[in-house]
Amino acid sequence: MLQATIYNFDVELADNDRGVYESLALRLARHPSESDEHLIARLLAYLLEFASGIAFSRGVSEPDEPAISVRDPTGAITTWIDIGTPDAGRLHKASKAARRVVVYTHKDPRQFLNQLEGEKIHRAEALELYAIDRALVAALVARLERRVAFSMSVAEGDLYVSIAKENLTGSVVRLKR
Repeated sequence: MLQATIYNFDVELADNDRGVYESLALRLARHPSESDEHLIARLLAYLLEFASGIAFSRGVSEPDEPAISVRDPTGAITTWIDIGTPDAGRLHKASKAARRVVVYTHKDPRQFLNQLEGEKIHRAEALELYAIDRALVAALVARLERRVAFSMSVAEGDLYVSIAKENLTGSVVRLKR
């Protein structure tokens, strides 16, 4: 049986858009079926949504759970965060389970929107769909190691990542349905 690979990320986060400034030590398990791009998108989504009560799910072993969730003190999911291109049925279920549903895609955003077109999704108008800059994801994948330290600043939807002696930039754009 293939085992998950553990990645350690030490991140200095400065999200000027939300007033979030944190030093984070994160351990992410990458299932053998998960791509490096998906892992990086999951990491970026976590950083972009960082709040009290945020946590990664147990991943592939828990298909009915979001990739990332924010829970209130009672354990109820307040924000359901998915990565990639979840189907309409999953988003419909998510919208019934949480007040806020957010998707960060690192894939072709047009194809994702076309996939959802005309599908029945509970509270579809409230979905928050974002496209992460694919070039930034690829640049971070190229620098992926088992232990990575970097800083990330967010300002007006633009991401500025300093990793080693390099500075990378990209954006996160809200998709219109």
